[in-house]
Amino acid sequence: MTKLKIKSGDIVRVIAGDHKGSEGKVVRVYREKNKAVVEGVNMVSKHTKPSAKNPQGGIVKKEAPIHVSNLALVDAKTKSTTKVGFRMEGDKKVRFSKKSNQVI
Repeated sequence: MTKLKIKSGDIVRVIAGDHKGSEGKVVRVYREKNKAVVEGVNMVSKHTKPSAKNPQGGIVKKEAPIHVSNLALVDAKTKSTTKVGFRMEGDKKVRFSKKSNQVI
């Protein structure tokens, strides 16, 4: 498994694909698949059968995972996309924005 530079809770922008330009918060990260689910991005229609929980059934809109290579972290200070670096501060490893050099 690889170390990803995106964590859940980060604000990211889609930089490639059908949803290019849209922004959202990372809801969940799948490290083994190198994918992330972003709030309000890559919506798919899922057809559901009627059940006890949902007696009506029908079509449900939900977010599908996007590959992390198509996502870029949005810097809180500059409001633009940035690359992520790692460095040691004391005895802790922290992520920092390469554009503003601030700890994320």
